[in-house]
Amino acid sequence: MKSVNRAIISVTDKTGVVEFARGLSELGVEIISTGGTAKLLIDSGIKVIPIGSYTNFPEMLDGRLKTLHPKIHGGILAIRDNPQHAKETEEYEIPPIDMVVVNLYAFEKTINHGATLEEAIENIDIGGPTMIRAAAKNYKDVTVVVEPGDYASILEELKAGKGSISNKTRFTLAKKVYQLTARYDAAISNYLGTIHTGDEKAEEDNSDFPETYTVQYEKISGLRYGENPHQKAAFYRNPGGGPLADAKKLHGKELSYNNIADLDAAISIAAEFTSPAAIIIKHSNPCGAAVSDKGLLCAYEKAYSTDSTSAFGGVVGFNREVTPDVATKISEIFVEAVIAPSFTAEALEILTKKKNIRLLTTGAPAGENNARALEIKLVSGGVLIQTPDRGQAVDITTVTDREPTEKELVDMLFAWKICRHVKSNAIVLAADSMTLGVGAGQMSRIDSTRIALMKAADAELGVKGCAFASDAFFPFRDNVDLAAENGIKAIIQPGGSIRDDEVIKAANEHGMTMVFTRMRHFRH
Repeated sequence: MKSVNRAIISVTDKTGVVEFARGLSELGVEIISTGGTAKLLIDSGIKVIPIGSYTNFPEMLDGRLKTLHPKIHGGILAIRDNPQHAKETEEYEIPPIDMVVVNLYAFEKTINHGATLEEAIENIDIGGPTMIRAAAKNYKDVTVVVEPGDYASILEELKAGKGSISNKTRFTLAKKVYQLTARYDAAISNYLGTIHTGDEKAEEDNSDFPETYTVQYEKISGLRYGENPHQKAAFYRNPGGGPLADAKKLHGKELSYNNIADLDAAISIAAEFTSPAAIIIKHSNPCGAAVSDKGLLCAYEKAYSTDSTSAFGGVVGFNREVTPDVATKISEIFVEAVIAPSFTAEALEILTKKKNIRLLTTGAPAGENNARALEIKLVSGGVLIQTPDRGQAVDITTVTDREPTEKELVDMLFAWKICRHVKSNAIVLAADSMTLGVGAGQMSRIDSTRIALMKAADAELGVKGCAFASDAFFPFRDNVDLAAENGIKAIIQPGGSIRDDEVIKAANEHGMTMVFTRMRHFRH
């Protein structure tokens, strides 16, 4: 155990700092503080030694220089049981500093709000990282606190330990420092890496990808296993978090690796729609999806009717609160997990009767993740990084003689939204805001079309007059001919094939309407 007699407090995030400092002061801890933090504490009636008075050197350079002083860093870094250190600190009148309470300038928040380069630079902390790294290095003698969430437990331990903190706690807190500084430096490096010059024109030269890219993930939990029982796995949160990483599990067994992948697909598709939407996922692909202005129950029933066989053991995602009528329907089959913005108390009572079903709430309507997020895929010896596919069909062009009717256009756009979430080669058949058949992940596009038609037939859902969406161009006219044989009259696809003229000609021969989006949606 190490006693805490003197602390330095300098925080950007002032959440809870007044209460924490007051608690330290009541325990007899001498407090040194800087700038705005010192003013806040003094105004709150807490006895504080301003940093300038302590070092006998003023804060200067617009606050750039405050704590970079031997009296501060000597007090932090001195090893207490080292005779040479004790001799030198005594000679230069450097008292020990036993606790460092610091959090850093909000660099990430600054750049996420569209800051200029100059503003970003001014939010690069220098003194803060130096102090907390020094304290963490000397954790055997110094307690370092970087998260307001730790204030209460530290005060509790100090009171119980008569002003002392255990080595275990000090080491745990020290590890948090290096996690924080690693993330902080990564954010700075990644940001500056996208800027090609350091002058006033820098904002015009931004690139999406820096020369080096560093990212830190925070462990949420270990998982029982990976995709298969012989694989180990864990779930991590990226710095920006997101609807799934921040979701709260209300009930059920621990989530599996595959559950998490399927839940991600479910909320990503649900986020596409403003009307009540229900999405049923199996192996990361939608086996049923629907929206309905009549409510969530209607949407779920339509989604389920697409492929009731595959829905067994699937994952369900909603963009609205789950109500008792919806919960009752879900409970009629085996479902691995349900994720939604919220559940009514009655819905939870119904669903929690099933012991193993996982229920998760996002706390808010499903939405896209942090706009700055990049997608990362591991490959042998490296990673692939890309911006997320958020492209929408905003500039479609009719390429056939016949223009689509209003209903056909609505059906095509619905099918297109679903199609970009289906593994390539992807084909989606849809009508009346619901999927009729989904063909996913085949090596040839014609096979995906056959599977989508087969799925619709198995569910006894007629495809005559429905919309037909393809995530990429048709290499031959065979897909169009097969669609026509089954009474399909409206096709939406990117275009771009060397045989586009042949494909368009086939559509005209069959009296179909076809639109090009000029945007591909491969999902490998």
